[in-house]
Amino acid sequence: MIKKIFFQSIFLNFFFIEVFAAESEGMPQLNPEFWISQIFWLSLTFGILYIVLSKLILPKISANLELRKSQIQENIEAAERLRENSEIKLKEYDSIILDSKSKAKNIFKDAREKVLKDINFKKETLDKQINEEIQKAEKEIEILHTGARDKINKIAIETSSQLLKKLIGADVNHSSISAIVNDLSKKNGDKYYGN
Repeated sequence: MIKKIFFQSIFLNFFFIEVFAAESEGMPQLNPEFWISQIFWLSLTFGILYIVLSKLILPKISANLELRKSQIQENIEAAERLRENSEIKLKEYDSIILDSKSKAKNIFKDAREKVLKDINFKKETLDKQINEEIQKAEKEIEILHTGARDKINKIAIETSSQLLKKLIGADVNHSSISAIVNDLSKKNGDKYYGN
């Protein structure tokens, strides 16, 4: 391409020199007797410029372009590898999160079931204890209820005999007092004992 530009510039120089030579005879550049020296220096200048460009400058530019191209390609490949690695890591993290969620649900479910079992067991144990206590209390009440009449009669007989002894000043027969108390308890006992 540079050769093509070089030859075109030489051709255009000759063409313009011919055109302008007719119009301006007074300029030394357009004088035909200087054309050979001008062509020589023009060829030498463009030849040196061509050699410098093609051998020194253009190889450095193309080497820099190739270096940049290879660096860009390496960066693109590294970025692609990093993207693939990040996608793999994201998938791994997603699977870890899903596993953790399912494990947490299972742990929560197991803990909930265990707590409910413990609560039910403790409730049943407490119900049994309460029922046992209620049965004991009912037995004690039944025992107290059955023995209460006799105890009350006994207390009434002792109290009555002591009161009569203090009032009369003499001992009274226990059998007569107990007969009176038993008779009164039979008459009024239905009200108080539910018989």
